[in-house]
Amino acid sequence: ALEKKLNVKLVERSVRSTTLTEEGEKLAKRGRKLLVDIESLQNEIIADKQVIEGELRVLSPLGFGIDYIAPLVTEFQERYTNIDIDLTLSDIPRWTDRQHPDVMVYIGELKNSSLKCIHLAENRRLLLASPQYLRNSPPLLCPQDLHKHQCIALRENDEDVTMWKFEATSNQPLTGVRIHPKLSSNVGQVIKDWAVDGKGIIQRSEWDVTKELKSGELVSLLPDFPIPRADVVALVSDDRQQRPLKVNLFLDFIKARLSNRPWFN
Repeated sequence: ALEKKLNVKLVERSVRSTTLTEEGEKLAKRGRKLLVDIESLQNEIIADKQVIEGELRVLSPLGFGIDYIAPLVTEFQERYTNIDIDLTLSDIPRWTDRQHPDVMVYIGELKNSSLKCIHLAENRRLLLASPQYLRNSPPLLCPQDLHKHQCIALRENDEDVTMWKFEATSNQPLTGVRIHPKLSSNVGQVIKDWAVDGKGIIQRSEWDVTKELKSGELVSLLPDFPIPRADVVALVSDDRQQRPLKVNLFLDFIKARLSNRPWFN
């Protein structure tokens, strides 16, 4: 096949033996070196993948990143001191083809199905208000009653933040209510503070409001009409076998710490 491809005779053939021609000797000598170089390159790439060093780029939602990811990043870096970690926090985290992180922590509706998703922790979304607000407001018995209330919207992840969805149950179909927020913000802490101050009803992740629920500053509303969950996940571009060791170690580390939902502790 090589002779045909190169249009040159590489082997002298006789009944008793075969010997390489001058061109065949040249090809064999250079070919051996090329094969060794290819094997060396493969081993080098495999070794690089196993080295726990270099930069690790992490992207996380703002509030969750401050409370949970940032402390885990410093703990992980102290464990693997040869890794430099760049943590970016954003109220609208985005994965782009030109610039993307090694790991993107995400909470909310997933839009990019091409990314690999690693589940980190369960996270319910709740409808909440303060006792102060509820004392002076109309009854809230079903999602449609939200039209009679002051609603507060959080702008995040490019979602349709004025469409509040409620899961289908054995007693009710999937429900969506279009709210008309009197207040809105792109920062979760701001809308939570407004709700605690009695300014209206919010929809917020469980990880962010456990303290206020325990203290009674906020109460959960419409327990018979659950909101679709927004689990905490990590998004990456490759399968585990193709990812550098540092990325897999970081994913395993944060999954172990977040899977027991530390916001309840």
